[in-house]
Amino acid sequence: MSSGKIMLVGIGPGHYSHMTHRACEAIAEADVVVGYVTYIKLVADLLEGKEVIRKGMTEELDRAVHALERAREGKKVALISSGDAGVYGMAGPTYEVLFQAGWTPETDVEVEVIPGASAINACASLVGAPLTHDFCSISLSDLLTPWPVIARRLDAVAAADFVVALYNPKSGRRTQQIVQAQQLFLRHRRPDTPVVVVKSAYRRRQNIEFTTLDKMSECDIGMLSTVLIGNSHTFVRDGLMITPRGYANKYELHGDGSTREGEKRGRSLSTGLLGWTENLRADNAEGQSSAELAIRHNLPVDYIEMVLSAPVEDDAVTADESEE
Repeated sequence: MSSGKIMLVGIGPGHYSHMTHRACEAIAEADVVVGYVTYIKLVADLLEGKEVIRKGMTEELDRAVHALERAREGKKVALISSGDAGVYGMAGPTYEVLFQAGWTPETDVEVEVIPGASAINACASLVGAPLTHDFCSISLSDLLTPWPVIARRLDAVAAADFVVALYNPKSGRRTQQIVQAQQLFLRHRRPDTPVVVVKSAYRRRQNIEFTTLDKMSECDIGMLSTVLIGNSHTFVRDGLMITPRGYANKYELHGDGSTREGEKRGRSLSTGLLGWTENLRADNAEGQSSAELAIRHNLPVDYIEMVLSAPVEDDAVTADESEE
């Protein structure tokens, strides 16, 4: 019997025009396609002549088990996820099932993970450029994750000023999670922080609603929604949500694009690690204690002490090594 294969396929928002070429190829190659019923419908035009195994919302492990069973029969199996298979998708549970069954990469079943555009990418593309600076995603689903864990993560990223995408924000039975997420964010963010709720991105019932943090929970939010919360610099203009990358910290954006006084092209900011460390040491030498500096910069005391005691380094980064 020929060896089987499991292809963990991210189909992106759903329509094949937003799928990667490899994702389309994988479904075409497959003898068997396994997936949640809604995802199967999204790629129905690509499934002619294939065995199709449809599963419900909470049957992720069953999907993985069926995929492994068919692969061990020598079949090529496409196990599909919306978005990216590795972002709240089927890659994780499938590997768990595989390892539990004694599988290793050297055994007779090959596994390929095929990336796709996650909801955070799809939604962001519809509303401007909200992810140009540091961002993260948090799922509000407490079906598998204890709420205190989720709440601590929400509080931490809100304080750290990330742009945040909230996945699985609300369902028919889970209605208070989005309200509590809003309350946690309001502890650290301005009420007028830009928020956009994108429902069914690139699908038939797509809906986009711009709002603010203090009104976020009043929006039409469901399981097919992704909520994008801006950081302290995010703004909305002409129906577009934009998060600046930070070029204005270094360059004169309204002139000839020259560097600001004290800054050098291709080098860290004057307030980057080396410049900040130099100023920190100067303040410490003038009598400010580690504890006082920690309060001033809102950083742990032991971290401040570590920076003060570290060897002095030169900013030797060249323009060719710049990450701008």
